Amino acid sequence: MEHKKIGAEHRDSYDDQQKWVLDSSFDSKGHVPLRARTGAWKAAFFIIAIEFSERLSYYGLATNLVVYLTTILHQDLKTAIRNTNYWAGVTTLMPLLGGFVADAYLGRYTTVLVATTIYLMGLVLLTISWFIPGLKPCHQEVCVEPRKAHEIAFFIAIYLISIGTGGHKPSLESFGADQFDEGHAEERKMKMSYFNWWSAGLCAGILMAVTVIVFIEDRVGWGVSSIILTAVMTISLLIFLVGKPFYRYRKPLGSPLTPMLQVFVAAISKRKLPYPSDPFLLHEVSKAEFSNGRLLSHTTHVKFLDKAAIIEDNTLQKKQSPWRLATLTRVEETKLIINMIPIWLSVLVFGICAAQASTFFIKQATVTDRHITRKNSFTIPPASIYCLTAITLIMYVTVYDKLLIPFLRRNTQNQRGINILQRVGIGMFFAVITMIIAALVEKKRLDLLTEQNRPMSVFWLAPQFIVLGVAEGFTLVGLQEYFYDQVPDSMRSLGIAFYLSVLGAGSFLNNLLITVVDSLADDFSGKRWFGKNLNTSRLDWFYWLLAGLTAANICVFMIVAKRFPYKSVQSSQVLADSSVSVA
Repeated sequence: MEHKKIGAEHRDSYDDQQKWVLDSSFDSKGHVPLRARTGAWKAAFFIIAIEFSERLSYYGLATNLVVYLTTILHQDLKTAIRNTNYWAGVTTLMPLLGGFVADAYLGRYTTVLVATTIYLMGLVLLTISWFIPGLKPCHQEVCVEPRKAHEIAFFIAIYLISIGTGGHKPSLESFGADQFDEGHAEERKMKMSYFNWWSAGLCAGILMAVTVIVFIEDRVGWGVSSIILTAVMTISLLIFLVGKPFYRYRKPLGSPLTPMLQVFVAAISKRKLPYPSDPFLLHEVSKAEFSNGRLLSHTTHVKFLDKAAIIEDNTLQKKQSPWRLATLTRVEETKLIINMIPIWLSVLVFGICAAQASTFFIKQATVTDRHITRKNSFTIPPASIYCLTAITLIMYVTVYDKLLIPFLRRNTQNQRGINILQRVGIGMFFAVITMIIAALVEKKRLDLLTEQNRPMSVFWLAPQFIVLGVAEGFTLVGLQEYFYDQVPDSMRSLGIAFYLSVLGAGSFLNNLLITVVDSLADDFSGKRWFGKNLNTSRLDWFYWLLAGLTAANICVFMIVAKRFPYKSVQSSQVLADSSVSVA
């Protein structure tokens, strides 16, 4: 039988490295995977397909949510923006729980199946809330106030989608990245492209959502669009199941928080011991004993934690409890998480900027002239303007992956082209430009309304959506790769959740900033920045504030990024044909 178990003694054989995948993964039958039959792009395409449908559903709802809340549920602007931010925040923070469950208990594949089922339950409830008479928004054509039953059903449905997204997003993206073996030079290059093409598939779903789905919601009906989204998600789930024989799987290793806690306890208990003269004297298991993940090299950051790996003289012959003696790799994994905290904090302002796209940017579109030409009666649905961001992202991914990266590789000798955090920083600079453009455009819109009493063309909003697409291409794709790559191997789903939590925390901070700014403006000038509608608000001032905050934040990010130590894998685990360091 060709699918045989391969012992640790074969791991250093180059031929075995080419034929088998020796990264602790297994195939659908529980055997060591054959490289030619499993993983890589043949598996990743099934995974990207279900991500396409999930983003189609999510953005079909998210980009038009403000419009739904203000027109169907008749909420005022401030309440609608607050509810949208709350939902977006919960949806992008739930992956912290979903990622933890996937890494610790269920595994990524099972978590995707469970989460997609919950997601479908939300879509089904959303659909029937438009067709069951007792749940319909109104019992008559003109609706002054929606039924309470419809409002309750609607919010239950969208928060079921939040829960589903919480398990789906971190597990699916990390499951897709698991299909590429980092110990194989060719697959490692594929993996660097994976996050770019994952984003392209994601953007294709967004593009269809903000054009086709939003048009159906605007012109045909929300009930019909819900039927389409439910059908597409069901079909994509079946496609995902078809790909089962091609996937590479990883075993959940229990709570990733326990080893971190053990490191802290061990370091504190041995705090009075002197540091060894050589880091090689710190406790570490052999490569043969460490079958799950990769051994890490010693780093000098957060040196206090090294004490957890100090071997005490009186315990040389005894097996130590992990609460008293940790391995060097466990210590380094704990350092990775600690080092990520300042990076996570320094990108939150970008999360606030990104939150504007699905809230104020879309609401701006509702008060503009959306006719393509003056003689044309066709009007663009407000949320469809977001397609410019999606198109820009798709074009960015293609140019970046096919032209820019090869050019940068030749000139920097870095296989990523530029370091991950450099990519993130460039995107933050484009976010500043986005906010400046948005402030200038909003000021022009208000001037046209005041001086000429006419609405501005929706195409004036195009620059801010396009530049935002470039910003997200650099920063969000960079953060995906950063958090997946730099977390411990046992926390890959949580790594993606950390990236998503930037957007979730950004949405909540956006709400907090709006409340604080509005209150301060009222106290000092007697005029609030946010009125009942955009025409009585000063959104341009708010955009200038965000531009200033983001510019100041870039300075903080540069200081933090310059001091950040990248993950360092022990060199013995890198193939001889690879000339690229992990950093």
